[in-house]
Amino acid sequence: MKTLIVEDDFTSRLLLQRILAAYGEAHIAINGLEAVHAFESALLENEPYELICMDIMMPDMDGHGALKEIRAIESARGIQVGEGVKVMMTTALNDMRSVSASYREFCDSYMVKPIDRSKLVIELRTMGLIS
Repeated sequence: MKTLIVEDDFTSRLLLQRILAAYGEAHIAINGLEAVHAFESALLENEPYELICMDIMMPDMDGHGALKEIRAIESARGIQVGEGVKVMMTTALNDMRSVSASYREFCDSYMVKPIDRSKLVIELRTMGLIS
């Protein structure tokens, strides 16, 4: 599984990278702008990401903005909703407004920090990314 971890906090990045490295490549982006560029580059190289773990609160471009851009890129390439990269919002925000906004922007999963390894693995299985 090829994963992009989009997180501005070093400790959170490190935790996700340690967990996800057991399942394949885990790349890092520190904000939404980097995430969009990394996502688009991977598509152009025909080596797309299978999972993006996306924080919401980040500098330059937040997770909501990055998710909108990623879904727009997929749409422009003819990738239908639900057939593209799986996006899991990994955030400290636990309010209904943030959760609802994320699902309206077509995230596939929403996980509140601190990230629990066993819950993350269950989500990966539920999304069909690991067995």
